[in-house]
Amino acid sequence: MRSQFFLSSPTLFFPQKQVFKSYPYYPEAMATSDLKNHLLKRQRGLKICLCVSSLLIIIVVIAILIFTIFKPKNPAVFIHPLDLEHFQLLTDSSSAPLGMVITVVNPNYARFKHRNCSGYLKYGDKIIAEVPFGTRSYPARSTTNLTTTADIETEKLIKDPKFWSKIEGGVFNMTAEASLSGKVSMVKIISLKAKIYISCAISLNLTAVHATSTCISKIKL
Repeated sequence: MRSQFFLSSPTLFFPQKQVFKSYPYYPEAMATSDLKNHLLKRQRGLKICLCVSSLLIIIVVIAILIFTIFKPKNPAVFIHPLDLEHFQLLTDSSSAPLGMVITVVNPNYARFKHRNCSGYLKYGDKIIAEVPFGTRSYPARSTTNLTTTADIETEKLIKDPKFWSKIEGGVFNMTAEASLSGKVSMVKIISLKAKIYISCAISLNLTAVHATSTCISKIKL
């Protein structure tokens, strides 16, 4: 019996080499990209600096204009009583209406506007009448006339024991005070709160039918 032997050659395994992908390295391109980023950051910084500088320049210019050219000046105020020939201080009624024209001269380059305001007539320390100003605007560098009426409370005058001796010569002296709160507008851009204080001395000569007044005014921002 023949026996047969089969020789099989062993299978050989060769491990495969791992292949890693690599990207090309271009140092010039990377340097160019870094330069572009640096330039963009620098341009952004320059824009911010320019904006801040421009804003500071505008603020400085506005401040200079406010404190030099646009420096607020006190307005001139004049009070002109009307129809003194028909004015009767002592009547049977409890009040005596006194018409008047209030002239306000605005010398500033700014417009002043106030809401509903009132002033007062005083005899000594007593308020004897209210002077309505209403809501009004005073344009820049202009003269404005305001017509109003003050109802003088004669009862308060009669109760004053010194009133009769002071009015014997036909002269009636009183004072006027007003505080006007509003806003000052310049160049349609700047708007600031402001207040005008007015104090006047008024003398009515009922015999000669003549009146004089002297006013002091002051504006505060």
